Amino acid sequence: MAAVGGPHGQTACPFDIVATYRRLLADDPDLTMPVAAIEALVELLAQSQASTISETLNLLETSTQHLKSHIPNPISLSAGTDVFQRYIIHQLQRPSGGTHVGADFQSIRNHLLSNGRLFVSRAKQAREQIAAFGKGFVRDGTTVLTNGRSRVVGALLQRAAETGGGGGSVRFRVIYVLGGSTNTEGDVVVGALREKGVPVAVIGEGAVGYAMGKVDMVIVGAEGVVENGGVISRLGTYQIGLLARAAGKPFYVVAESHKFVRLYPLSQYDLPIEQKVIDFRTATGEEEAATEAKDADMATAERTPRASENAQHFGNATRGKTEVNGAGNPVDFTPPDLISALVTEHGVLTPSAVSEQLIKIWF
Repeated sequence: MAAVGGPHGQTACPFDIVATYRRLLADDPDLTMPVAAIEALVELLAQSQASTISETLNLLETSTQHLKSHIPNPISLSAGTDVFQRYIIHQLQRPSGGTHVGADFQSIRNHLLSNGRLFVSRAKQAREQIAAFGKGFVRDGTTVLTNGRSRVVGALLQRAAETGGGGGSVRFRVIYVLGGSTNTEGDVVVGALREKGVPVAVIGEGAVGYAMGKVDMVIVGAEGVVENGGVISRLGTYQIGLLARAAGKPFYVVAESHKFVRLYPLSQYDLPIEQKVIDFRTATGEEEAATEAKDADMATAERTPRASENAQHFGNATRGKTEVNGAGNPVDFTPPDLISALVTEHGVLTPSAVSEQLIKIWF
């Protein structure tokens, strides 16, 4: 935990970045993981007693790595925090950024806080901007298939319903693919759409192929958009993409630019996390597996990350992998050749344009 607190000369209080992150998510159910992480970093900056730019950047880096090490699947979170850190560095490098020779550090710090809050505000607005761009894809009489509780997909579909025909007529229908982990994961999205008069059918993952003949397009969200234009999303998205291509149906991904992550996976098994989706066992191993799972849960609740774990960065997955239990929220990788287009707050992109967008963000 970072030491932050009162005026110089007083004992600084530890700032718990993980507790702050979890509090922000609990206080606002509509807040995404990357935006919550960025807000936590802004709070850290506001309370920090760092007195130099170097100390401030080091504090951001160490706190970010500490937060990542405590999140089971930090891919989405990592995308947001990395882009935010790059944004802060870019602001410091600008001649008009309050960092000119002779500027006192307090002025620089105030400038960073102001721009950090501006970054958070823009990130929150991205969802509505994407909904405005993407609503044009949903036309009268179409049937849209989607999966997962993606807030941005829900916002897009609700915006499309609000701009429907006169007299409250319904323009489109939705087929919602229910994941196997819980029967209530889509209640919010499904309920909101039905309240707006949109007919919604809920199906299991095994019925996607059967339903694809009724579908005009697929719209999904993403936890991360990688350098080659592919996406990391909830488990089952990849097979939906395969079925959509086989049926000749367009497959659209909607994602905020703060989910663009500097990863280049080549396959399902090239992600920087370890997932126990395929867990081979024998009859004699069942009891041992149950004991190991219980011990792992206890260790996770009590563990303190080592410095070597904190130094891990997704750019080099060989340094170590964060373990994700397959019974939780596993993800898969959908390659760019299955994606028709990506809808972001900056407009509609082809998968091949993602690398160019990343260059704009990072350089």
